[in-house]
Amino acid sequence: MKTAVPCYYHLDVEVSPERVGQVRRILAAHLRYWDLDTLVETVCQGAELLLRAIDEHAKDKKTSIEMWWNRQHLITAFGQNDRYLRPDQDLRSCLVSIAALSDGWGCCATATGTKLIWFSQRARAGERAPLVPTTPFPTEREALQAPREIPVPVLAGPEGMASDEREREAPVPALAGSEGAMPDEPKEAP
Repeated sequence: MKTAVPCYYHLDVEVSPERVGQVRRILAAHLRYWDLDTLVETVCQGAELLLRAIDEHAKDKKTSIEMWWNRQHLITAFGQNDRYLRPDQDLRSCLVSIAALSDGWGCCATATGTKLIWFSQRARAGERAPLVPTTPFPTEREALQAPREIPVPVLAGPEGMASDEREREAPVPALAGSEGAMPDEPKEAP
């Protein structure tokens, strides 16, 4: 079982229509390796949206993709060096979709002129229960316990029986809730 340790992945890619599907599969493989299966679809969909928008609007197609996992949030960031690309205008529809898919997102520029677009997803590491042998359920024979015998005084006996023998207690099987009476016999009044 993998533990939830912080993880980082970096990928430099030159965006083209055929590379979008490849990048999606690469990101999905890393998320599954990190036990973040629940985030695969949303992260890959956001990545695909951004890559297609960059392919459509950017002149410089070189893009850096980074993913950080810090045990609570997965942050996916795209860095683009095209100085003519304006995310607030060129990528507006893409950013609206990213905002709908993610828990948080943002766009900023670095001192070197790189434009960063990032989005985050909250998740917990995939916790898997260890395989522990379970105790089997009792069989019908084990579940149905044999009735115990409880002593009941003999009320009436055959003629000729000694009085001390009548007073002796004879074992009678106990039935649940019947206090010694047989199921088909009516209880005698005392």
